[in-house]
Amino acid sequence: MSRVRVAIVGGSGYTGGELIRLLLFHPMVEISQVASGSQAGHFVHSAHPNLRKISTLRFCHPDDLTTCDVLFLCLPHGVSSGEIERYRTLAPRVIDLSGDFRLRTPDLYRRWYGHEHPAPELLSEAVYGLPELHRAELPEAALVSGTGCMATTSILGLAPLYRAGVVNQSIPLVLEAKVGSSAAGAKAGPSSHHPDRSGAVRSFEPTGHRHTAELIQELGQFEGGELQQMVAFSATAVEMVRGILVTAHVFLNENLEEKAIWRIFREAYQREPFVRLVKERNGVYRYPEPKILSGSNYCDVGFEVDREQQRVVVIAALDNLMKGAAGNGVQALNCMFGWDESLGLTFPGLHPV
Repeated sequence: MSRVRVAIVGGSGYTGGELIRLLLFHPMVEISQVASGSQAGHFVHSAHPNLRKISTLRFCHPDDLTTCDVLFLCLPHGVSSGEIERYRTLAPRVIDLSGDFRLRTPDLYRRWYGHEHPAPELLSEAVYGLPELHRAELPEAALVSGTGCMATTSILGLAPLYRAGVVNQSIPLVLEAKVGSSAAGAKAGPSSHHPDRSGAVRSFEPTGHRHTAELIQELGQFEGGELQQMVAFSATAVEMVRGILVTAHVFLNENLEEKAIWRIFREAYQREPFVRLVKERNGVYRYPEPKILSGSNYCDVGFEVDREQQRVVVIAALDNLMKGAAGNGVQALNCMFGWDESLGLTFPGLHPV
């Protein structure tokens, strides 16, 4: 059986590097080209030293791309949408891991991204690439969007409760995401300068983060449209390289016992290959912990019930470069071609690390 030929644009960044690492070991895929405007002509391992002796691929210039079966776009936000028609002439199926096709209407891009979308006619066509919510749509999809790393963590933690209809939406949903430095990308800046970043616990977007739009959109599908509940989302940078930990406060419309909450989460995720329920009675890792998820495609979800306040505290964790980006993209690719979803994604993470 011939392998699917995959090319990657924007392969010199962190997400691109993870995608290369994963696809080099994918049994159904051949990487045909990896493009980078800044690294053209250089070996891939010059940007991704973990790939030494693993691959002899060299970066090509994006202008030198040829046709392939699937094209992954790992470009900064706002870039791929401006050139999407050209990219679609190179491959019948495109997976864009930026934020350019995540939201469904031009109005949402004006509100959350602050600009007009250059290809608004494609927004309704693009499938939001989270298999746990859109698995049935992926096999026929020609354009698949990436998902925001903090949005993915939050949505996977909260979706079972919204699907079950137990959330009191007259009370705001309050959640905070703590995120590692790699989420800001490979390009250096003042906030990533070591003397300023080391030891930091920095609130960098306490209100108005664009991933809020994805929560409203995706959780709203369980209500038949956009979520009407107020969502108060805050983002905090902490001293780790990989990982996201989301803590969400969800108030219920009835005072459910813990076993009822367990039932809701088990029914939602018992057949999901990459969502694990983590809630132990004791031990250091009794709740989700991003540290042990580094390099894996798992999202760990836990909770604690506060019956006095009729509240569930949902805790979710993942690796922002894996389930929050490249790994989730490969999982979506597997769904698109009807393959086992775990192909190329079986690494379990490390402990200790």
